[in-house]
Amino acid sequence: MKSRYRFFCFTLTFVLVLCTAAQVSGSTGTDEKKAVSSIVQMIPAAVDMKETDGPGNLYALSAVLMDGDSGRVLYEKEGYTARPNASTTKVMTCILALEKGSGDDYVMVSENAASQPEVKLNLKEGEQYYLEDLLYSLMLKSHNDTAVAIAEHIGGSVEGFAKMMNAKAKEIGCTNTHFVTPNGLDSADAGGIHQTTARDLALIMSYAVKNKAFLHITQTRDYSFSDITGKRQFSVHNANAFLDMTPDAISGKTGFTGNAGYCYVAACENEERKFIISLLGCGWPNNKTYKWKDAMKLLEYGKANFHKETYWQEPEIPAIPVKDGTDESSGKESGKENQENPGKIHTETGTGFADAYINGRIQASDSDKKKQILLKEGEKITCHLRIEKNLTAPVKKGQKIGQVTFSLGELVLDNYFVTADRNIVKITYLWCANKVFHDFFH
Repeated sequence: MKSRYRFFCFTLTFVLVLCTAAQVSGSTGTDEKKAVSSIVQMIPAAVDMKETDGPGNLYALSAVLMDGDSGRVLYEKEGYTARPNASTTKVMTCILALEKGSGDDYVMVSENAASQPEVKLNLKEGEQYYLEDLLYSLMLKSHNDTAVAIAEHIGGSVEGFAKMMNAKAKEIGCTNTHFVTPNGLDSADAGGIHQTTARDLALIMSYAVKNKAFLHITQTRDYSFSDITGKRQFSVHNANAFLDMTPDAISGKTGFTGNAGYCYVAACENEERKFIISLLGCGWPNNKTYKWKDAMKLLEYGKANFHKETYWQEPEIPAIPVKDGTDESSGKESGKENQENPGKIHTETGTGFADAYINGRIQASDSDKKKQILLKEGEKITCHLRIEKNLTAPVKKGQKIGQVTFSLGELVLDNYFVTADRNIVKITYLWCANKVFHDFFH
């Protein structure tokens, strides 16, 4: 029994000496390796980008062609310049009403709503209508009195509804939009004039067409309804002529005021590609058809020059050494064995002892890996992998150790964290003692 005890003490002392030697060896000459390092992989998805001519001359002062799925601007002409946008505002009014209200809501017409200028349904104060019916009036014939009745019902007042509109615009990603009225009539308040940009307007339409009810309303050619009493009957016809100009058109909204000129925003689909077209200041009276010509130019440009592509590429993630650590789940230090000297582990510092390895896992779902984007010939997607080169125990499973970024030029498409795939505990004197005790007596 005495000899067995002496052997245990000798073994414990030997292991402690080895741990000390490994820690000292691993800590010398490696200070510069403690800093975060990165590995960058460039994964091309196409060939090098070339300069392009665009769709040619446009009448509109501001224009944007957007990828309706990714939100990427494919073409812009003063697309970030804020301008009045007239009744294209009603896209936001409609989507808010769909999200915050119910189609069978009773909407009471106020004096303020009934007094709105043309174009109007000629609502009368005190009348009641179903919200759903008023949305057809709003989007098919662009009635200004309808817009105010809806706004007062949803927001309590025009001012309250405007706050909701501006909050929604920010939520969607608009950066230079200020709404004052629900109908888009030229107006201003303490925050500035009623305006948006072609880019922001396209983003709003891109969001709106994801709503099936919005699509159904804006695709309807003719609609009839009455007030709740049934005493007054109405029929409205869709003013979006672009629906009949191309089979690709799936939604749209026209607009005009003296300050805004003719405006238009539309959504089109072709061969699973979704294009959003946004036009501001596209002519004034006697030039009412300019918007159709510009819209068709942008659509044909998009169809001829952009293809849809899945941009996920699986980056190769190297195993990462973890200094002074062990993977207890396997019962021994994890890592790659040195074939020339079995039992030792390859490490960056070359100590050969007590270093474990972990693998990184990209936090991306199957749907993330199926994402697509519209690309032009010559454009490429790059995948940047930034990851820790060395780690020091302890490391927790799920701990962030890097990031994968997919980019198109300066546009960041997606970021995904890379996390540790296991727990690595720190090797200490106590761990060594427990290890020897466990192995000796069990």
